[in-house]
Amino acid sequence: MAWKKAPPELVSTFDRLVPPTRGVERRQMFGYPAAFVGGSMFAGLHEDRFVLRLGDDDLAEAKRLGAKDFEPMPGRPMKGWIIVPARLLADDGQARDWVERARSHVAAMPPKARKKGATGKR
Repeated sequence: MAWKKAPPELVSTFDRLVPPTRGVERRQMFGYPAAFVGGSMFAGLHEDRFVLRLGDDDLAEAKRLGAKDFEPMPGRPMKGWIIVPARLLADDGQARDWVERARSHVAAMPPKARKKGATGKR
């Protein structure tokens, strides 16, 4: 099954909301824009969805606001990942807050060890 390309307006939203701060690395994941800190992904796009990795408390709050579990394939949810609801994405202030929550959550994790022979910059 081929995945759909992300809509240009969603890619623009991602570019606007993901901070170009030190320590945040932008790269592609499965052909979609993604953001990493410490070698772990905290935000990205998948088809027409903006996804974030959050801690348990933020996950529960996001779900109360309408977020759904992220399932890249039906029936296969990714633990700790949600789809950001369109109404939150429509408000740059709220959306930036959620992106920062995801970045902070992942930044608090131990950095991933580089794989032997990896050539990408971190």
